[in-house]
Amino acid sequence: MLSRVANSIYWMNRYMERVENYARFVGVNFSMALDLPPDVDEQWEPLLIATADNFLFNQYYDSPSREDVVHFMAFDKRNPNSIVSCLSEARENARTIRETISKEMWESINTFYLMMRDTAPDDFRNMDHMQAFFEEIKRRCQLFHGVVDSTITRNEAWHFGRLGRHIERADKSSRFLDVKYFTLLQDTGTTGSTLDLMMWTAVLKSVSAYNMYRQTHRALTPMNIVAFLILDKLFPRALAYCVRQAELSLYAIEGAVPEKGYTNLAQKKLSKLRSEIDFTDVEDVFKSGLHQYLDQFQIKNNEVDNAIYDLYFGLKPVQSQSQGSMGQFQSQRMD
Repeated sequence: MLSRVANSIYWMNRYMERVENYARFVGVNFSMALDLPPDVDEQWEPLLIATADNFLFNQYYDSPSREDVVHFMAFDKRNPNSIVSCLSEARENARTIRETISKEMWESINTFYLMMRDTAPDDFRNMDHMQAFFEEIKRRCQLFHGVVDSTITRNEAWHFGRLGRHIERADKSSRFLDVKYFTLLQDTGTTGSTLDLMMWTAVLKSVSAYNMYRQTHRALTPMNIVAFLILDKLFPRALAYCVRQAELSLYAIEGAVPEKGYTNLAQKKLSKLRSEIDFTDVEDVFKSGLHQYLDQFQIKNNEVDNAIYDLYFGLKPVQSQSQGSMGQFQSQRMD
């Protein structure tokens, strides 16, 4: 497989996962806004801080109002992480590799793109309309992932896609928990209160984890919620599950399994990260500080992504036939 094709598949899936998660980020605040007491203001700036988009936002907007934050995260093309920007990038990656992906995949992502292109931001000033709109975005992303899983052969292309999806999902799941941290950062007196519990519940609902959590835990406690979203190995948006699935695909690309040991830096970093989670207790997380733990996880997750780029996507182009093959992956990008 060409490095260019592998790169496009990897980022197409990352961008689609990012689209869904940005819709979920907004959903966090919509859920909390509906339940907040009258004397508590809606919290929109924490979304920008948790996603590290606050610096760019401040360049274009005066204050983090609901309308401005929603527009920035959903429709603003100046924001490379907005839903519109990421969906456009995902579609462009899909367009360049149409011979590799299935017809149904292309139709799913292209129809989604056309729907967003024809959507006017001013149509969603009403909260009910906005909620329905972001629910539709999540539904279309889930449809895309379902089409991928049901129409693609489990070959290198599928593993690159799964690798990108779970690397992105792990990062964003950790940031959902950080939204909670930044929301209460200025008012530590809310810890343990009804408001605090309501925010924890909103975090669970934002990752579609509420029902699965209640099947395994009777009480809504911060320690149980954190353990479920970080350490659970069966829930598909928990950090432990995402890292494990990414690890399996990374090794499968090389025709290997983690149990036989790593053979490159990307495998080493990802397996080390998975091992650290495996040997972490929820008490360890709170002892080091939830925000600090999540911040370190995001740094290590980004290091894995950089190692994957260096290994598969940052290769030098083949100069001539006489110089021999560069291996299974050949890059067409020029440095």
